[in-house]
Amino acid sequence: MTKPWLEELSCATHCSRCQRRLQSADLRILSVYDHHAICMQCKNDEESRDDYQETSKSIAEQCLINSESGIGDPRGYCYHHFYPYQCASPR
Repeated sequence: MTKPWLEELSCATHCSRCQRRLQSADLRILSVYDHHAICMQCKNDEESRDDYQETSKSIAEQCLINSESGIGDPRGYCYHHFYPYQCASPR
């Protein structure tokens, strides 16, 4: 998932859920439901869902299976499902 993460998701220009425009400095995070970049308000909404804990645990487990770097690598795709990030390059 490295290539799509770097090319498509790391500097998403809009929240995939609410379509709010995201500036380079805005925090964003990957959804545990569809793996798309979302704004922090949508992440808060996501965390309030009844199935969030189970879904996020499943994503963490799957990341450990599928990724050599695991959840703790800040350069990794899995990490950004749980830790907010900013676009690394200005648009």
